[in-house]
Amino acid sequence: MTVEAKGKPWLAALLGGIAGAALVLLGLFIASRMGFGDRLVREALQRQPEMLIEASDALRDRQYAPILAANRAALETPFGSSWQGAAKPEVTLVEFYDYACGYCKASLPVIERLLKEDPGLRVVYREFPILGPQSEAASRLALAASKAGRFTQFHDALYAAGRPAPETLRQAASAARIPFEPPAGPDIDAELRRNYQLAQTLGATGTPLFVVGDRVLNGAVGYDVLKQAIDRARERS
Repeated sequence: MTVEAKGKPWLAALLGGIAGAALVLLGLFIASRMGFGDRLVREALQRQPEMLIEASDALRDRQYAPILAANRAALETPFGSSWQGAAKPEVTLVEFYDYACGYCKASLPVIERLLKEDPGLRVVYREFPILGPQSEAASRLALAASKAGRFTQFHDALYAAGRPAPETLRQAASAARIPFEPPAGPDIDAELRRNYQLAQTLGATGTPLFVVGDRVLNGAVGYDVLKQAIDRARERS
């Protein structure tokens, strides 16, 4: 470990991950230098491209592991009733989302399927409004509904009504039996700030952003990727 890496576990993990990925490439380089030839190395990669994918995944996971360990409670502890699934979870899937994000809406059936199939799964929803004022209004109303114990009612009603707009927000607020005016308050403001800080720490490039176990997954990655990550997190728990 270099002097610069001391006291910075995320940097040490990153350096370790880079080293692991480098070993894969080094092995291929040595193979070519020992007479196997560039053609054979290329053919090996073509036959087994997962070697590089696995090296990249290992690098990414080792990079995030200490960051996630330091922020696990903040990530997996829901605000109010902003969660669905198991009351005593075996695995927790965290989603940072924006109600105006089409990819978040496209992920809804995937999350519903995972929850239906896995009684030990909890999904924690973190408001991450990055697509404009209506997104923030939707998130504030969702947090108000969450405080009242009616997050799911608001969440489902708004997605059913359409993109955040005055009329759809009014419908969702009515379904959750909360005032229509997007609320302000120290607890709601603090939650939004916390979510922005967490997402930034995790290198969010947009929404949705999923966290499960030691995996950070940017984008609408689909059922198979999330299921594999959940299974892996359960095995390591």
